[in-house]
Amino acid sequence: MSTNRKSYHPFASPHDPCPPQTIKTYETPPNLYLGFQPPGLEQFPPFEALKKGTLWPALYSPYSSPYKDDKKG
Repeated sequence: MSTNRKSYHPFASPHDPCPPQTIKTYETPPNLYLGFQPPGLEQFPPFEALKKGTLWPALYSPYSSPYKDDKKG
């Protein structure tokens, strides 16, 4: 199972006047990992599909902020 949140370590110049960001993250869409759509894929009910923006749960990926502290709720 792949995760939608990826990270990398950018180059930090010793001459940069700002404090460097040691790690950066980004999200990838779930359709990158699906390939061809298999027949009979599970579907959301119509109203829920409208709220989530997709008919298929396999393609649903809510945005999760990398800056939100999960401990504070």
